[in-house]
Amino acid sequence: MTVDVETQELNVVTGAFGYTGKYITRKLLSMGKRVRTLTGHPNRPSPFCNQVSVAPFHFDNPAELKRALQGASTLYNTYWVRFPYGQVTYDTAVANTKILINAAKEAGIRRIVHISITNASEASPFPYFRGKGILEKAVIHSGLSYAIIRPTVIFGHEDILINNIAWFLTKFPVFTIPGDGDYRLQPVFVEDVAEIAVNAGHSNDNMVLDAVGPEIFNYEELIRLIADRVKSKARIIHVRPGLALFLSKFIGYMVNDVVLTRDEVEGLMANLLVSKNPPTGKTLLSDWLTQNVGIVGTCYASELARHYR
Repeated sequence: MTVDVETQELNVVTGAFGYTGKYITRKLLSMGKRVRTLTGHPNRPSPFCNQVSVAPFHFDNPAELKRALQGASTLYNTYWVRFPYGQVTYDTAVANTKILINAAKEAGIRRIVHISITNASEASPFPYFRGKGILEKAVIHSGLSYAIIRPTVIFGHEDILINNIAWFLTKFPVFTIPGDGDYRLQPVFVEDVAEIAVNAGHSNDNMVLDAVGPEIFNYEELIRLIADRVKSKARIIHVRPGLALFLSKFIGYMVNDVVLTRDEVEGLMANLLVSKNPPTGKTLLSDWLTQNVGIVGTCYASELARHYR
């Protein structure tokens, strides 16, 4: 018996060629769903061959964006920017996402699954978390059935943070920790995030759900765990946050990337990457590092190369 692909449920995933969106797409395809992606890089090679149809974002043409969304039941939105770059700012990302939400409503999308971040708030002093909070409110007030998924630091193959920490620990003689290193974070596995998101997409209830792993580390514990797994000989030292940012900017020139941002340091030190709720992910970072020690940190993962080049 053959399945008529035209009768299969269509889902739209923003950024299916990126990181989190790729794992959400993979999960949906494994369930027999059709997937279309909206992307800022429509000409990039697809990791899914011809299984995923492709359309540009068209934020400047809402009618085209609406057409790309028509016929789909669920929109999984991972679109955001880690830091301002060139003409793209947090305000730009907020405005673009509001255009996307409105186009989804006009296109008849049944449900939106929006990837946010833990402790997002319109009142946050940090632009990253504030922009995410503004968009959570826009999703809630959109009139669409919604699930807002709030991950912390996402780890897995191709991740930026954990991978690059491992890379620095093996390539440099010294690794710096901003401040006392006693602030906490709760990493979550990318495949767990994808499963949480897809399960939420098949629910009918409106929800705001943290996507967080079962382990909580203070930052220094995490660094020493990674250093132990990759057999790093780097000296781990504490420095003022401002000096850590200065050094990261210097290293950024070497690797042609933005290594660390003030928002990231301040948000981390404010304990915004940990949840007060029970864990929703099941994969232990400590176990995953042990199982993937031959891969983690072998190459530097560039944010600019992934999203802007």
